This record gives sequence, structure tokens and C-alpha cells, in this order.
Amino acid sequence: MKKLLFNSSLPRAGSTLIQNIIAQNPDFYCTPTSGTLELIYGARANFTSDPTFKAQDQALMSKGFQNFCNAGLRGFYDGVTDKPIVLEKSRGWGIHYDLLNFVLGEKPKIICMVRDMKQIISSMERKFRQSPEYDNGLVNHSILQNTTTNKRVDSYLNSAPLGLAIERLQEIFRQGLNQHMLFIRYEDLCSNPVGVMESIYKYFELPYYTHNFKMIEQLTQEDDSVYGVFGDHVIKPSLKLADNNPRILLGDDICNWIDNNFQWYNNLFDYKV
Repeated sequence: MKKLLFNSSLPRAGSTLIQNIIAQNPDFYCTPTSGTLELIYGARANFTSDPTFKAQDQALMSKGFQNFCNAGLRGFYDGVTDKPIVLEKSRGWGIHYDLLNFVLGEKPKIICMVRDMKQIISSMERKFRQSPEYDNGLVNHSILQNTTTNKRVDSYLNSAPLGLAIERLQEIFRQGLNQHMLFIRYEDLCSNPVGVMESIYKYFELPYYTHNFKMIEQLTQEDDSVYGVFGDHVIKPSLKLADNNPRILLGDDICNWIDNNFQWYNNLFDYKV
């Protein structure tokens, strides 16, 4: 039986990078962005609404549905890989911890990559500015929609993927689900990769594997064109903290605003202003 592990990280925080580092371990199959949560979500909607399930013993049906989802999730990866361990990446698993617990019949192991919020937002703004020859659909000058950096930052923080991820992160801590998860700062991965990887293997309850941080092969493959302007799952071959100053791209006023509004985040993950 495969061991299923999960990666539920913030956008632009190194989730693809950590997948490809861990994928160096020959025992691991590390997924690109996965849609299996949506499969379970769809099944749950039908299980909840279909009268044939409502008309039968509810405890028995619940047990049957749990087995259906468990076998379906494991069967999916039996069809994808022969490797004994799967690290599945989906931003939704953290907030759906209880659903995943139900499906697996055991407490799931979930890692979550985080990053300085100014860096996340400046990374999104950099992607927005990257290809001016294309209309990315974010800006509408006739109605003054997202026509300034300030407006776009507000949009990033109040829509998917970033706004939704932040809302879920807050709820994870509010419900106490964070105590079951392992949070990893992107900056720590870059500055102390061995220490971070040791903590991951300890959390996964697996023997440590020696990784190569100077030659990271891109093993996860996905078509970024389906994700729009912020689709970027291509990694660099070596581990190095990018020398990007968000104040140059965003300006001091926006960066100060981000720090003021994300004091809770900075406090949780020990980001110094």
C-alpha cells in the first residue's frame, strides 16, 4: 500500500521547488498540481445529494463512502506510479484536513511552504509585468480595473490564488489544524536546505535521503498556459535565494502597507519588518 503525503502551500512560495527536491529520492513520486481533491469533492457532492444514499443506513453509507474515496485516491496513484511514496501537491488539502483525515482513516501529513508576503506579492506583480505584448485579462482601463500597482495588489489579496490561500491559512490556525502540519519558510529552505530537509523527513517519519541542492532536475511537468498569467511551475536547477527587493518593484508605501496588514502573518512565521 502506498504511503500518501501532502503539500498544501501558499502560491509563489516554493511548492514546486520542494516537490522536485524531494523527487530526487527514488522512493517518492512527487506530483505537479493535482486535481484529486476535486474528484473527491465531486463524489462528496453526489453522495450528499443522491436520494439512494439518503434512503439507506447513514452510518453504513458513510463507511462505504469513506472506503470508496480511500480506494479511489490510492487507486489513482497505483495507476500513475509504481513508487511506494506519493507527495501530492494541492493548495486545498490544508483547509480540508478533516476531509482528508476521513478519507485516509488516519491523520494526514501535510507540509506548507510560506514566504515573506512582500516577496509573494512582488513575484505576482513581476509575472503580471513580464509579457506586456499579451492581454492577460486583469486590466480594464475603461472601468479603471487593476490599472495601478495598488489596485492590483488589492486584487491579488482578494481573489484566487493568493487571497483564497491566505483566507484558508487564517482558518487553519483558527481551527488549530496547524498543529498537525509542518510549515516551511522558503527562505530557510534556501539558506539551510539540509536542516529543512531533515525536519521534513522527521515529520514524515522516514529515513533521511541526501539531496543534491546544486543540480535540481525538473521532474514535475505541467502546461502553465492553462493557469493564466500566474502559471509558472518552472524551477531553477540550483537552490539560491533570489536577490529581489520588493520595495523596488512595489514601492515603500505598498510594502509598508503589506507589513502593517500582515503583522499576524509576520508574527506567526517570524518575518522581521
